[in-house]
Amino acid sequence: MKKIVVAAAVVLLVTASLFAGGAKEKSAVLVGVSKFLSHPALDAVEQGMQDYLTSVGQSVRFDFQNANAEGSASAQIAQKFKSDRVDIAVGIATPTAQALVNVLPDRPVVFSAVTDPLEAGLVTTYDLGYADNVTGVSDMTPVESQIELLIKLTGAKTIGNIYASGEANGVILMEQTKAAAQKLGVGFVGAAVANTAEVKQAAQSIINRVDALYIATDNTVMSALPSVDDVAKQARVPLMTADPSNVEGTDFLVAWGFDYYKIGLATGKVVHQLIEGKKAGDIGTVFLSDPADFELWINLDAAKSLGITIPTDVQSNAAVVIENGQKIVQ
Repeated sequence: MKKIVVAAAVVLLVTASLFAGGAKEKSAVLVGVSKFLSHPALDAVEQGMQDYLTSVGQSVRFDFQNANAEGSASAQIAQKFKSDRVDIAVGIATPTAQALVNVLPDRPVVFSAVTDPLEAGLVTTYDLGYADNVTGVSDMTPVESQIELLIKLTGAKTIGNIYASGEANGVILMEQTKAAAQKLGVGFVGAAVANTAEVKQAAQSIINRVDALYIATDNTVMSALPSVDDVAKQARVPLMTADPSNVEGTDFLVAWGFDYYKIGLATGKVVHQLIEGKKAGDIGTVFLSDPADFELWINLDAAKSLGITIPTDVQSNAAVVIENGQKIVQ
């Protein structure tokens, strides 16, 4: 059997909680965490979850596993968690969450950074009080509003999008992007990839047919963002992403999306609720909607290079502005 590729297999005692009035330590809960791959957004989810549980004084042992974007590894990790009898399993991103749900029907499974858990088959309803063992946090982003902003800034008549055809999250976001483009009266050109190695070639295949590129929170594509950035820069095509956590060092024009550390905090809260005895079906799917959970990044250097003027109202709403090579947090 192929060995699981593990970037970090660590059992970590985060903190110890003491019973009130005594020094007896509570037994630590074993939480298995399966991450689809390592990139800034998913790493931030992992860290936020740990930090939340530390902040509430919850005693937890973590078994961290990284599938390195391999479906077979995701399934093997799920089997490992089953053999190890983890108390709670956490799947960060859609493929790992799906693998856990398939293998672990008898213990709580928490998904995180999954766009549409219903469409992905992780839950059967968004109504509370269901009997399934699955709960978690969605990163459903406002795709239409993002495309509308991109059109406002660039005047684009055709939007390009690269997506992973084998990842439910990627396909869902592509369909949303296409629908948004049609609704807003602009063209759409999509390019499917099977893995990160194909991303640059996919970008090259469509770059001369589009006026702007939009990259959604597709894990496979986001992990290869520098390749997309390189193609867009050479072609002088504006680039927008839905994940600000991954854009530093690139020539993106605009990035607008979740602060994935806050997705992680929300995930930690779900894990804590399960530890405290709440049922998965009574927690349901958590959708973050507070504007403070989103961040807007604007790159004035890229705008200048492309001859684009960023309106003052957009600049004033930005959490981060890149200007003269400097990152300015507002």
